[in-house]
Amino acid sequence: MESPKEQSSYTVEQLVAVNPFNPEILPDLENYVNEQVTSQTYSLDANLCLLRLYQFEPERMNTHIVARILVKLRTLKGGHQSRVGSMAWNNHILTTGGMDGQIVNNDVRIRSHVVETYRGHTQEVCGLKWSGSGQQLASGGNDNVVHIWDRSVASSNSTTQYLHRLEEHTSAVKALAWCPFQANLLATGGGGGDRTIKFWNTHTGACLNSVDTGSQVCSLLWSKNERELLSSHGFTQNQLTLWKYPSMVKMAELTGHTSRVLYMAQSPDGCTVATAAGDETLRFWNVFGVPETAKKAAPKAAHEPFSHVNRIR
Repeated sequence: MESPKEQSSYTVEQLVAVNPFNPEILPDLENYVNEQVTSQTYSLDANLCLLRLYQFEPERMNTHIVARILVKLRTLKGGHQSRVGSMAWNNHILTTGGMDGQIVNNDVRIRSHVVETYRGHTQEVCGLKWSGSGQQLASGGNDNVVHIWDRSVASSNSTTQYLHRLEEHTSAVKALAWCPFQANLLATGGGGGDRTIKFWNTHTGACLNSVDTGSQVCSLLWSKNERELLSSHGFTQNQLTLWKYPSMVKMAELTGHTSRVLYMAQSPDGCTVATAAGDETLRFWNVFGVPETAKKAAPKAAHEPFSHVNRIR
């Protein structure tokens, strides 16, 4: 075990902002080939992609592909004293969570980019997610705590920055998802010692429901088209589970990954879900189906770009 002195000796690490749609080759890519991407997020306007770079094994990196798509826009440093493992966009604000337990709001438009720092977690910040309105931020930590931050409260001089401190989970909280069809509804998922999905009213701080999933909850994703929730899991099955909300009846289980499913992302039309796992594979699933309005509006295309992916509908 490292001594406290060794644990605090991390150098201030960097976030590299890139534009994935500009074909210009990253001029100093060779400086990063020995590093690892540990977190990634896209801004809503699709112009900025942020990659956290840290200790990459060079033989696993295809530098030719990366060089064609990454353009360094700027480097943000000084906000954290140890690694950055979680990020979330809120318009021009990039919010980062660190192993130091701090949450930092970075305004990427200005030179002095650190505009706010939220303190409440006692261990690493594992997950961050802004609400659709951009007013509330949910953070999950390795201290088993979920905080709800309201921008108006967190920006004040109040000694307590957070709006709610939710302590019902019994393991680290990485999975966070704001409901797209009901205001102030947040779903959170706990790690291997907890295994539950919990639902919260973030206006009152009340826990509305708790469901034991039977395994570590790594990520959560609401359907854009239906009242459904998708969860991704770890040991033992490394599965995706589709739930009907609010009954939480299990609709389907999808398997294929051989390690815990760490990340999920939804296509713009809400039909396809991409998953990334510890088995170093990226998989595509037709989980949620095509909304009825889209079915009526256009006939089925002759060739679908994801026609070969896993389907449940």
